[in-house]
Amino acid sequence: MISVDGLGIEFSARPLFADASFVINDRDRIALTGRNGAGKSTLLKTIAGLQRPTHGTVSVARDTTVGYLPQVMALRDERTVRQEAELAFEGLRETERRLARMNDELTTRHDYESPEYMELVTRFAHENERFQMLGGMNYAAELERTLTGLGFEQTDLDRPTSEFSGGWRMRIELAKLLLQRPDVLLLDEPTNHLDIGSIRWLESFIAQRANAVVVVSHDRAFINNVTNRTLEISCGKVYDYRVGYDEYVKLRAERREQQLRAYENQQREMADIRAFIERFRYQATKAIQVQSRIKQLERMVPIEVDEVDTSALRLKFTCSRRSGDYPVVCEEVGKCYGAHRVFGGVNLTVRRGEKVAFVGRNGGGKTTLVRCIMGETPCEGSLRVGHNVEIGYFAQNQAQLLDPELTVFETVDRVARGDIRTQIRNILGAFMFGGEESDKKVKVLSGGERTRLAMIKLLLEPANLLILDEPTNHLDLRSKDVLKEAIRDFDGTAIVVSHDRDFLDGLVSKVYEFDHGRVREHLGGIYDWIRSQETAEAQQPETPRQMETPQPRQGAVAYAEQKSAARRRRKLEKAVEDAEARVGELEAALKIVEVQLSRPEGGTDTALCEKYARLKNQLAEAEAEWEQAMEELENK
Repeated sequence: MISVDGLGIEFSARPLFADASFVINDRDRIALTGRNGAGKSTLLKTIAGLQRPTHGTVSVARDTTVGYLPQVMALRDERTVRQEAELAFEGLRETERRLARMNDELTTRHDYESPEYMELVTRFAHENERFQMLGGMNYAAELERTLTGLGFEQTDLDRPTSEFSGGWRMRIELAKLLLQRPDVLLLDEPTNHLDIGSIRWLESFIAQRANAVVVVSHDRAFINNVTNRTLEISCGKVYDYRVGYDEYVKLRAERREQQLRAYENQQREMADIRAFIERFRYQATKAIQVQSRIKQLERMVPIEVDEVDTSALRLKFTCSRRSGDYPVVCEEVGKCYGAHRVFGGVNLTVRRGEKVAFVGRNGGGKTTLVRCIMGETPCEGSLRVGHNVEIGYFAQNQAQLLDPELTVFETVDRVARGDIRTQIRNILGAFMFGGEESDKKVKVLSGGERTRLAMIKLLLEPANLLILDEPTNHLDLRSKDVLKEAIRDFDGTAIVVSHDRDFLDGLVSKVYEFDHGRVREHLGGIYDWIRSQETAEAQQPETPRQMETPQPRQGAVAYAEQKSAARRRRKLEKAVEDAEARVGELEAALKIVEVQLSRPEGGTDTALCEKYARLKNQLAEAEAEWEQAMEELENK
């Protein structure tokens, strides 16, 4: 549908990438990846036709429609949510109005036998058939399904868009784009303003109803769930991997290892050549050989190695003195703004050393409760912060508190203590402030860069209770891994407000769900909570968004059963994964042997024929094992 040929883009005379060629086919699900600043968003804009390339072409097949969702867009507030979303159906609505006019004419005219009347009947039938094929009779229901899937309540649909935050208005733009059903969807960080429920809905929509998709995202779980191909921008080139993201990470590591070996071999060869030149430069009998080596050196093209993966860097939050056993205790806590009750009857206890997550739909009260814990806003009931608790707080507006006149390095240097000061450059590099970037003043940084810098500052300040409100919004995948490991190794307590499932997975042991003014405790990790949500939805298919009052649980017994079931499922999933890998290995080995057999000498090679037969038998056994594992998993 879209062909990219020899594409090259330069930004401020600096090449982002060159000679990129690939094709976006029907039903492709592509993750576009690369470090920040590599040119991912620029490439999306170029494919969308919003930016001209420096070199090369982007060819879009005739009648192919392209929909593009940027990270930031200018939004207007002149309509209700429903009216704004209905703009996606403007063509259908015009057809509907035209049908209504033709229908009025048909009912008022009486020249039934005239050619003009018959022509009107034919035109009405043709237009009506096209209207029905495009879903004209149920577009209103489709609109409501999409908006509610993205988190809006029925009561929200007739509210003015001006009453919603920028994040919610971005959801409206995403809804409009999805409702238009373009042939190719280009999505730049679509999950930035979505909660976990809405992200899962979007994953389902893309899997079942989207055509071709190219997505830029730092949400690893999302891109793993929706993509099956990966385009990477690295070292000024675009690499095409016909695999999903996790498999791409493995292949990329292998490629970098090969590059590194080739680079080291080339460096040794170049050193030998230079040594020869220096040794015999002034010997007349070796003049020809010396000139030959000089030309050989000039012809050598330096081998480039992909950017170093700094996610292996291990950082650690500085834990201050030991806190009391219960850093945070809430008893019947509530909060109202005028007549609007954000939440009520909140009872929760966070124990020392626990890592817990606050999750739920946007506007559910997560940040409000955090502000109550911080003492920034009053609340009803009893909220106690424990003995000796020292809070390290990362708010979404934390970046605004940085000193604009300091450089990036100076900002971090002022809070670093002890041995960590020797690693400041490495820390800055891990969070994309390497090289000259560390000498920039804070006042010239973008909003995302300031947020990352505020996170580094918090990382180095002593605390025994970390409260992190959406800490991953502006971090790439490698930086998120660094942060996740630092929180996991933190000796104190952590409360994390986040919609990033991969970030929370393996990090938290308890989930507090904020929903419709209630806060519910769920023991276990983030995927344990998600599975409980899926179970509840499956039991109530007629009202999937309805929230029931939870039944009392049997404490440790229920939790133990839940964990045991989760372990059994993970074991079965691992068996399926291993069987799939075995099948893939055998299929690859068979292809190699088939190529060898296709050669003239291959058909007479007895050992090769025996190897082929042996591999065929092993493949049949592996496929049988895979089928059995899949059957057990599906029956779980």
